[in-house]
Amino acid sequence: MKTLFATLFALLTLHAAPAFAASPLVGRWALDIASLPMPPEARPKSVTLTFAQPDAGTWQTDIQIIAPDGGKMDSAATLSLDGTPGKVTGSYWADVGTAKMPAPNVVVVQLAYQGTPSSTRIYSVSVDGATLTETKAFFTKDGQPVLQTTTFKRLP
Repeated sequence: MKTLFATLFALLTLHAAPAFAASPLVGRWALDIASLPMPPEARPKSVTLTFAQPDAGTWQTDIQIIAPDGGKMDSAATLSLDGTPGKVTGSYWADVGTAKMPAPNVVVVQLAYQGTPSSTRIYSVSVDGATLTETKAFFTKDGQPVLQTTTFKRLP
């Protein structure tokens, strides 16, 4: 009888709490610097994104940038995936952000700095999991909308 009860309890527990599978976006990514639409001397030396998903409702981002002159910039955030604004730390012109994950291979992040919207970024991963595409939507200082696409390669 104990065995039957234990088996039924285990089955009910598994059914009630399905296993959490992290997004295929999770991992470390290096920007394809050569693909940037700017002169080579203006391009950063490197940009590394690290995405983590501690649980089904939370998204973590850590960004490390090495500027052309060797200076370093960074940004980090742990955001709720329900679109609730959360704090962004670091030196990369963002202090608040929101995030949503409309599909397991897509995350949308909206950023603001000192009360002013700065950009919306849509990250999607290729079917083979090797390439991350970032589509960045923002406005120039004279109000012109810009859509910029960059690619990242998965790091080991």
